[in-house]
Amino acid sequence: MKAANIGKILGGFGLLLLFSSPFTLFFSSGSFALVATKVVAGLVLVGLYFATNFKQFGQFASRRSSFFFGSTALMVLLTLGALLAINYIAYKKNQRWDLTEKKIFTLSPQTLSTLKGLREPVRAIGFIPTDHPAYEALQATFDRYHVEAPERFEYSFKDPRRHPDLTEKYSLTESQTTVVLTRGEGSSETHTKLNIVSEQELTNALIKLTRVSEQKVYFVVGHGEWPLNQPMPMSGQRGRTTSLSEMKQQLTQEGYSTREINLAGGTTVPRDASLVVIAGAKGRYSPSEVESLRQYLAAGGRMIYFAEAYGEPGPELSGLLAEYGVSIDPGVVADAQFNGGSPYVVLSLFYGRHEISQPLSQRQLNIEFPTARALNVRTQGLAEGVKVVPVVSTSPFGWVELTPDDKPAAGEGERTGQIPLVTASTRNTSGAQDKRFDEARLVVVGDSELLMDSNWGHEGNRNLVMNAFGWATTQEDKVTIRPPDRTASTLQLDEDMLNRVRFVSTDVLPLSLLGVGMAIWLSRRNK
Repeated sequence: MKAANIGKILGGFGLLLLFSSPFTLFFSSGSFALVATKVVAGLVLVGLYFATNFKQFGQFASRRSSFFFGSTALMVLLTLGALLAINYIAYKKNQRWDLTEKKIFTLSPQTLSTLKGLREPVRAIGFIPTDHPAYEALQATFDRYHVEAPERFEYSFKDPRRHPDLTEKYSLTESQTTVVLTRGEGSSETHTKLNIVSEQELTNALIKLTRVSEQKVYFVVGHGEWPLNQPMPMSGQRGRTTSLSEMKQQLTQEGYSTREINLAGGTTVPRDASLVVIAGAKGRYSPSEVESLRQYLAAGGRMIYFAEAYGEPGPELSGLLAEYGVSIDPGVVADAQFNGGSPYVVLSLFYGRHEISQPLSQRQLNIEFPTARALNVRTQGLAEGVKVVPVVSTSPFGWVELTPDDKPAAGEGERTGQIPLVTASTRNTSGAQDKRFDEARLVVVGDSELLMDSNWGHEGNRNLVMNAFGWATTQEDKVTIRPPDRTASTLQLDEDMLNRVRFVSTDVLPLSLLGVGMAIWLSRRNK
């Protein structure tokens, strides 16, 4: 390539550097040193252009080089102008795209519905100094909430060392870093505190702050049910234990109050019960216990029954479930195609038309049933006014294994096809004497191991169970998708590093691409 042509390319780069210097100063960097470097480099490159093309200057006005030089300068100016316009529009529109695999920068449907449902403004106060490592992440989280509900969610930061009056008001220690959510003013102000701040904790704190009263959930004990408050051994794994602690914690965070109840001797369900839960009963229920549950449901009570794979509740409780349109088959469900490595670990994306499963179906979340019992939807022998709907089923390749072994296969006499695993029943009780609610609700889940800590981390399982609690207690806002368990792999950047990243991404890279394109265009034009 001739020296004159090389000079033209270098001159084009020089013009690019000179014309982009104001952009660098006012938008991408703000560094006078960088701007001065670009200006000097641009002048040098333009000087090289003049040095290699000086013989043509005398004929500049009569040759096509005048048009060439002018068109090049105009193209550079127009391109830089377009870049400025695009950056300005992007700044004003402030559109964001979350490209992370687990959407760690996108608020969950539960958070969005919670913010939308706030009846009065809530203010978050972050008691954390600006030099704390978690400050920027917490500010970003608050900002996402504020963008979604600018009139109902506000936030500020206070250094606990400089505001002893507030630390005393909210019972904080001087070095404690925490977040306080407040609602109301003066004597009517209410607040709640949280120390670990993630989207799940923050949203749950909002729910708890704005909830009028707790929902009391009674877990029935006395028949080998899974205990709420102590670990239990994991079947087939000597020395290892699991528990229901994570489920219990989630219930507490979402405004439920859990306690245990023994119905022996015909004890009635307390009047303050919002829900009764039977989780993994292995022993038989007595007639008097079942009668207490029957009276409770007949008066508009709500119950969730989690079946145990290797336990039978007895004919009395089975008869009560049958009155509400559900029976439980013997054996264990298996699925030849949709499973988690073993036919007994059933995976399901097969949802019925019901409020509990609608958000799960929209998100296409799998439910994983470790050891499920098969349910039957009944049409005869139902109590008056009962309606029952399948919520989750197996795939068409499912079957009921009556003799579970290490070589499962559908055999003669075993039920096959799409088998219900979760059902929901309702009964109109508006005319019942001494009624509790106008409608009784019963959810039957064919697997109680969903509740264990070892399975609670599965996003589909957790949302299915919590949606069942929300639907059974007629809390429609709790039938949603909660923030997943997601830990962001983050890189802490200081202000200097952020400026460098901004300069490279908005200045160096676009100008480099523009320069390379211009060089190719000039090279072809000069052939």
